[in-house]
Amino acid sequence: MGKYVYNSSLPFVKANFNGNRVNDDQFTNYPYPDPDPSFKKVIKWKLSTNPQKKEKKADTFKLIPQFLPQLPEAPDSYLIWLGHATFLIKLGDVTILTDPIVGKLPFIRRKAPLPIAVDEIKGIDYILISHAHRDHYDQKSLNKILKNNPGVEVLGPLRISNLLNKLPVQPPHQEAGWYQQFEVKKDVKLVYLPAIHWHRRGLFDLNEILWGSFYISDRNKSIFFAGDTAYNKHFKTIADVMGKTNICLMPIGAYKPEAMMQSSHLSPDEAVKAFNQLNAEVMIPMHYGTFDISDEPLGEPIRRLESLTEEGILNGKLQVLQPGEIFPI
Repeated sequence: MGKYVYNSSLPFVKANFNGNRVNDDQFTNYPYPDPDPSFKKVIKWKLSTNPQKKEKKADTFKLIPQFLPQLPEAPDSYLIWLGHATFLIKLGDVTILTDPIVGKLPFIRRKAPLPIAVDEIKGIDYILISHAHRDHYDQKSLNKILKNNPGVEVLGPLRISNLLNKLPVQPPHQEAGWYQQFEVKKDVKLVYLPAIHWHRRGLFDLNEILWGSFYISDRNKSIFFAGDTAYNKHFKTIADVMGKTNICLMPIGAYKPEAMMQSSHLSPDEAVKAFNQLNAEVMIPMHYGTFDISDEPLGEPIRRLESLTEEGILNGKLQVLQPGEIFPI
């Protein structure tokens, strides 16, 4: 029999939501299906032959970073894609950094360099952690950001303190369950929302830390940061609860092989369906081109997304950014 957990200090934005269900001390996606991230499944994938091996090798796609000497002073509100799922978002006087990865990953080299020197990433008010997979939570990256931002606060999922407490310098932080609103001092609203995913960093920590997405807004604009997620009805529910979203930061890569990835990641086709359900205005794709972590060719996700947009299937505007490109909000 499972129990429901949440942060009793934070309010819910969804009526009659009881918290996140935990079975045997492991978080679940209830009421949505849970992925099967078993080692057996991973090993089977790694030992199998990629049917797109030749196509993948021949793909010459590369992101083209636009290098910044420092963060811009104008406009008042903007966002910058720094690669993968890392965005720097400025809403008026509030500056936010999502899932900071500023270097390579263990055993995985970076395909597109960071478009700004790490020491120039300053003035951050909040770091948002969607979940703790290694391509979204990297201790070395976090240490570098914390060094240059002594006043920053980390906002993340329930039990993220399991990892934050291991840092040399432990930042102030808040943990939230799905549909809980963080307490922030400045004129911005930050809500933790569902994602269909899972957690693991080692052999014995399966689903010990929650996963999710974020809603970010001020008086003028709203942004949905999807983190990592599979497709399901939660996108429609998020739209019903939070209302219309101006900008959607949506993952489109790491979806093959489908038998391994579909239960926890979005394909470009699913990303479009999710975007349409969110009733958003602008989609900015992410989670492609920076790291090679799946079977599809590196440029396939963005090519497919652009094709779907040309076919008129995307009910909104597609805004493709290069790392370092400044997008006014």
